[in-house]
Amino acid sequence: MNPAVGVIALVLVSLATAAIGFYGLRISRTTGDFYVASRTVKPWWNASAIGGEYLSAASFLGVAGLILLSGTDALWFPVGYTAGYLMLLLFVAAPLRRSGAYTIPDFTEARLDSRAVRRVTSVVVVVVGWLYIVPQLHGAALTIRITTGLPAWVGSVAVVVVVCLTVVAGGMRSITFVQAFQFWLKLTALAVPVLFIVFTLAGDGSAAVAPAVVNPTGLAPAGPYQNISLLVALLFGTLGLPHVLVRFYTNPDGHSARRTTLIVLGLLSVFYLFPTAYGLVGRMFAPELARSGQADAVVLLLPGQLIGGTAGDLLSALVVAGAFAAFLSTTSGLVVSLAGVISQDVLGGSVRGFRLAAVVSAVVPLGFAVMTDSLALAGSVGLVFAFTASTVCPVLLLGIWWRGLTDAGAIAGMVTGGVLCGGAMVWGTVLGAAGTPFWLAQPAAWTVPAAFAVIVLVSRATKHRIPRTMSRVMTRLHTPERPLVTER
Repeated sequence: MNPAVGVIALVLVSLATAAIGFYGLRISRTTGDFYVASRTVKPWWNASAIGGEYLSAASFLGVAGLILLSGTDALWFPVGYTAGYLMLLLFVAAPLRRSGAYTIPDFTEARLDSRAVRRVTSVVVVVVGWLYIVPQLHGAALTIRITTGLPAWVGSVAVVVVVCLTVVAGGMRSITFVQAFQFWLKLTALAVPVLFIVFTLAGDGSAAVAPAVVNPTGLAPAGPYQNISLLVALLFGTLGLPHVLVRFYTNPDGHSARRTTLIVLGLLSVFYLFPTAYGLVGRMFAPELARSGQADAVVLLLPGQLIGGTAGDLLSALVVAGAFAAFLSTTSGLVVSLAGVISQDVLGGSVRGFRLAAVVSAVVPLGFAVMTDSLALAGSVGLVFAFTASTVCPVLLLGIWWRGLTDAGAIAGMVTGGVLCGGAMVWGTVLGAAGTPFWLAQPAAWTVPAAFAVIVLVSRATKHRIPRTMSRVMTRLHTPERPLVTER
């Protein structure tokens, strides 16, 4: 691939993102605009924005790379990512919108009438957000290095700069426009090249290489435990992602939140067909990418390798643009959600505080990304899902559906899940991929039940701490449609 093509694609998508973001500045005036777009985002628009921020580096690059490496075992990732939204539809979407909260800590404080729960939830949400941003920046670094030859850190810095400009400019309302645009760019950037490749291979067999072995790496298939644990992480982890949950606060009402989730399910189902196709084509026609450690780059490299020439360069440029749209949209969604938490808990909840918090939310993970090496993108994001499933998700689900939840139980569960899952992640990093036991590499199968069990046991032991406001709050969560938390 011509390096100039990658640079041009990066510049164009960054300029388009910035232009749309600055347009949002013209109509972002109130605090509600910055935090939840004044709760006026329509279902189709919101669904596109959710697709934009949810389909991250793991979805755009990592899923195809894992399918290249592992074949059908990796199909659990797109299945889990999509099915997680079905659980959102069934258990979370409408009640969470009815809560009227700006952030997850707002919800937990209102539900449990506890500032201590709010503080612990805020810390957990910030940790989750930073853990999720780092793989996006690693993906940007990989893309820059592979396609342009520039130093890898340039990609990470470019993403942070563009995200800070767009978030600071217009907050949630601005980012909604940006992410909706980026979803459709990502879908186009994946669909057009892979369809071109498939039609070329099917039409005249003009690919530069011949079909290769079906298993290019010789990796042993994952066992039942790994598959079950991964599915638990993806299903329950989706329910606790702060940048996804904050989107439901932007819907006008609970009915709109459910419609939004249904549309998202359709959009995700269509999207994941294409990275799956890249992985399968890569297994057949570019197995050397797996053996050379470039599995995560299969989406970036296939058009140039199998098509070549000017057409290959143009298709590669489209893929690079889509990849950067993925990094930008997910990172911007995370930064908005984290800025909302930090600004309200530390900086007074003002627009100025939101803007300062947005910069902090982006710069801190940039430091970690620059100092660390990229892991397999989908695998690293899968661990973030496991951490979220072990901390935020149990409190959220039980807070919505169980009247017996107490603040002591919620805190004990989040701390237990965070320590167990975080410890497994750290220990796995120390041991390395080759030396990590399977139960540490995929910890969700035991950390998620442990978190739920601790919450229930501690809550039952502290029944006297059930808040007096519980009945009123639960009625409001399940009866349309009155805000629980007043707008600030």
